[in-house]
Amino acid sequence: MNRRSILWSTVSALGAIFAARGAKAATEATTSDKLKVVYHLSDAEKVNFVLGNIQNHIDGVGGSEHVTIALVIHGPALKAFHAAQANPDISKRIGDFSKDGVELAACGNTMKAQNVTLKDLLPGFVSAAKGGVVRLAELQSQGYLYLRP
Repeated sequence: MNRRSILWSTVSALGAIFAARGAKAATEATTSDKLKVVYHLSDAEKVNFVLGNIQNHIDGVGGSEHVTIALVIHGPALKAFHAAQANPDISKRIGDFSKDGVELAACGNTMKAQNVTLKDLLPGFVSAAKGGVVRLAELQSQGYLYLRP
């Protein structure tokens, strides 16, 4: 074998090793990193639709341990989550989402406009004190994918 053949064989072998290591690292990174998604809800008529989407998302990835989900609610949709008037199905779903680790953020500006506090909302909510749109932007800057069904 001449020098050129030996050199080419060595380069090819090293390239194959690095390619295999890179593929393995890429696979490990994608399997260990959870997808992060934020759902945006402001339309009252879309409450059940969005809650259904979130449940389908959790089910579709094999459970809440495989995805990080946040739900940011502002505007008219927040009224559906007032504890005094929430229907039992919504109350149950929100309870389940809270147990699954879904962040449930209520816009502080909307809460003020509707004259409600966190105590008036279903259990599990946190306040997006700076506003729902600010919370959406914060989450997106942290790598969350934005969904507005």
